[in-house]
Amino acid sequence: MFTDPVKNLKAFDLRENMIVADLGAGSGFYAIPAARMVPMGKVYAIEIQKDFLITIKNKAAENHLNNIEYFLGDVEKIGGTKIKDKIVDAVIASNILFQVEDKDKFIEEAKRILKPQGQLLLIDWLDNTSAIGPSFDKIISKNKACEMFEKKGFTWQRDIDAGMHHYGIILMKNQ
Repeated sequence: MFTDPVKNLKAFDLRENMIVADLGAGSGFYAIPAARMVPMGKVYAIEIQKDFLITIKNKAAENHLNNIEYFLGDVEKIGGTKIKDKIVDAVIASNILFQVEDKDKFIEEAKRILKPQGQLLLIDWLDNTSAIGPSFDKIISKNKACEMFEKKGFTWQRDIDAGMHHYGIILMKNQ
């Protein structure tokens, strides 16, 4: 396994009543375990591809999880997630930063939905993995990612061990 979502989410310190948004949720690699960790809370699974949302819904049903809401949305547009302003405690952004074209808008949308002092878990590819991951020209280094988020009003909190091929960063929204 390239990265372990349960281990990463435990390091993120999710609590049972949190509201969590998984931006670019894919097939639910993070949304499903996050929903288990916040049984009294909620997970918003945001995805631009409808087929992935159907996959997540099916996995949630198989796991008897009723605390996931699904949004067909664009994480590169302000308001594109369809989540209200400042209601989310934690944002998960896993293997998405290298994919988005408008990184500034992506960061601004994450900031918009987060409560003040809300946290963001960023998991992305290390720059030594182009043989198995994205090409070098797509990879955003950990330092560059921190710089991008800090320019948009986030503060680096700590690194987490996200496996051999990924870095993990926890950032906090300033006010």
